[in-house]
Amino acid sequence: MVLLKLQFPLQRRVRLAQGLWLLSWLAVLAGAFTFSLGVYLKTELLRRAEVMDNTEIHVVPNILMLVGLVTMGINLFAGRVCQDSLDSARFPPWKPFLLPWYGLAWMVCVWLLSAVVLSYALQGHLEESLKVGLRNGIRFYRDTDVPGRCFQKETIDRLQMELRCCGNTNYRDWFEVQWISNRYLDFTSKEVKDRVRSNVDGRYLMDGVPFSCCNPGSPRPCLQNHLTDNTAHYNYEHQSEELNLYNRGCRQALVDYYMGLMNTIGPGILSVISVQISVLVSLRYLHTSLEGVDPENPEADSEGYILAKGVKETLMDVKTTVFKLLQFGQVEAGDEAEAGEDGEKAATSS
Repeated sequence: MVLLKLQFPLQRRVRLAQGLWLLSWLAVLAGAFTFSLGVYLKTELLRRAEVMDNTEIHVVPNILMLVGLVTMGINLFAGRVCQDSLDSARFPPWKPFLLPWYGLAWMVCVWLLSAVVLSYALQGHLEESLKVGLRNGIRFYRDTDVPGRCFQKETIDRLQMELRCCGNTNYRDWFEVQWISNRYLDFTSKEVKDRVRSNVDGRYLMDGVPFSCCNPGSPRPCLQNHLTDNTAHYNYEHQSEELNLYNRGCRQALVDYYMGLMNTIGPGILSVISVQISVLVSLRYLHTSLEGVDPENPEADSEGYILAKGVKETLMDVKTTVFKLLQFGQVEAGDEAEAGEDGEKAATSS
């Protein structure tokens, strides 16, 4: 049973070819848009690479960039086919390439859909990567003289000011690390000695945070040190001073930022998929309607369809073809092995 069969007079075939040509160029622009989205997302991820522990999330922009380029290529091909479709002398050379084109076009749609799914499925990996990366970034904040970590302080400070966040989970993460370099500590001071001796690892820990944690919206000058000591500051209660520092952790801020990007990119990618499916269906109708044209009467009506058989029959045919190809490959491998054994026997007998 033919699937979705339609009647195509000459005028309708001409309009289909013209409309498909415009649609294919729209799909080329959609491919360029997809590639641009991939480049933008890749750039944003690389910009925060110093606070990420792994690069698994990079698979999403990589897919978008690859699929964007492939989409532009296949739709340029589709546009050229539309130009030659109404000339019987020029269209036939394209016919052998149409079947691979259909397969590649479906693969593009699957890749785009997988990129959308992965952008949400990898949220847990993104959070874990940021958790470890930010923890290391805070730990190495003081290492401004260590090669490879010289810019870690600047990175963390800029991140906290730009995203209006503090620490990994919250500002208390800074209480657990020595974020002041030893070169800026006076070890002749009794206070410094007492703090270092009171810690098992010999670190200088304090209930303070870097300046980049200060909230400019606070009505009072920022308090960075002795944050848990209510007597150290006038009219101060650390449990109720919500405006003094940023309360949100940078991990949550980054996750919200990247998931916001994904939520914006997702509908755009779904729109690209719909455009690509429209090109695929239209080209299939154009292809089958032109194949049904009588060569002796090219202006006669013809029939176009999506599948020559039903969906179930088509899937069974594809399954049979794939099995035949696999069996053919196994037979070839078996023949090569038998040929090798025969060669060894002949060499031994000689």
